[in-house]
Amino acid sequence: MRPVRRQSISFRLTLLFASASTLVLLLLGVLIANLVERHFEELDMEILTGKLQLARHALEKVRSTADLEAMPRQLEDSLVGHPGLAVVVVAPDGQTLFATTGAEFPGTLLDRGVEPASRHPVHWKTRDQQPLRGISGLARTSIEGAPPALVAVATGISHHEHFMSDFRTTLWSFMVMAALSIGLLGWIAVRRGLAPLQTIKREAAAITAQRLNARLPVDSVPVELIALARTLNDMLARLEESFRRLSDFSSYLAHELRTPVSNLLTQTQVMLSRTRTAEQYQEVLASNAEELERLSRMISDMLFLAKAENQLVIPHREAVDLRAEVNGLFEFYEAFAEEKNVSLSCSGSAVVSGDRLMLRRAINNLLSNAMRHTPSGGGMAVHLEQTGENWVRLSVENTGETIAAEHLPRLFEPFYRADSSRQRFSDGAGLGLAITRSILRAHGGSVEARSSHGVTVFRLNIPA
Repeated sequence: MRPVRRQSISFRLTLLFASASTLVLLLLGVLIANLVERHFEELDMEILTGKLQLARHALEKVRSTADLEAMPRQLEDSLVGHPGLAVVVVAPDGQTLFATTGAEFPGTLLDRGVEPASRHPVHWKTRDQQPLRGISGLARTSIEGAPPALVAVATGISHHEHFMSDFRTTLWSFMVMAALSIGLLGWIAVRRGLAPLQTIKREAAAITAQRLNARLPVDSVPVELIALARTLNDMLARLEESFRRLSDFSSYLAHELRTPVSNLLTQTQVMLSRTRTAEQYQEVLASNAEELERLSRMISDMLFLAKAENQLVIPHREAVDLRAEVNGLFEFYEAFAEEKNVSLSCSGSAVVSGDRLMLRRAINNLLSNAMRHTPSGGGMAVHLEQTGENWVRLSVENTGETIAAEHLPRLFEPFYRADSSRQRFSDGAGLGLAITRSILRAHGGSVEARSSHGVTVFRLNIPA
């Protein structure tokens, strides 16, 4: 397969500009040449019409044969001072009554059968290649009963053709030079016009992984490129955010894996330092099993998140009574709530179509998170409400320390902790809220968090 040959925008714009300008100049040159040639034709016609009228006037004075014989002398006198003018007068019987020296007329002008109204200027060349333009017409005499004579007049146009030849040569030479100049000036104009693109190119080339916070200058680019610059800046902002999240994820993941692996390694090295009893080995193996189970759950959660990010999590649809699911989970947390002196309450009811196990896991993650951060003597409440014809909202509210506003949008990122000093509870590896968001997205819903005045609320918006 042959590679596609790409052309630069400068080349394309220059070619289009030069082609359009050349076409306009070509049409303008043709128009000017035709107008000049028509002007010369009108000047010749003015002269020829005048001489034809002069001949007709002379023939109108002919009243007898004697006057007819004297007419050539009158015509010769009237043609003095008009070099290059040819006149011929033909009698009705075909006899030439008068003809200037060297007069050569084509048969088209001397044909009496042609109507005078249809006679147009005729252009021809004589035997010695002299160009002429002429007209003809009938002229009546004052001889009673005599048919009209035919008068043909012509003028040489060699000087006109010489002028037009020089004019066309000069005109087309100018056109060629103008087209080349326009092409060159167009290329310079296009290069200068596209200079902001070169600036954007340099700025974009200077952006690296260490300079993702850099942005393209929107204020200094032309109006047509503002939208492009803003779009690129938005893309850089998304890349910066994704890069930061990826970097944080790697850092958090390394931190979360380091602790259990370090515990396993330390305990194993201590046990191997000397001979142990069977009970001691069993105790250490049981502790290692707990760490391994924690690692296994973390890996399973990460695999779930990876599938959810690639839309590979497809929930099974069935009718789910959210009130029943919440009450079931409350029974699980009841003992811990009594120990911590935290009150539990649930209000409202709702039924949605979704995956029961996945929704239970999402709700459980919110209850676990709320229980973890509710101080002793506080309360945790769940509210169920129908927010629209096809939407249900499940809110998990708990009292406790207010979460700063800058942390709220990032609470659903994997391993993110608003307060790193908080203690872990159960599988508190920092993946619970991220899994909840993935489950809601798989169901076509959303999750949001609000916190103010010592009350934090997580809301699940679930399509019914």
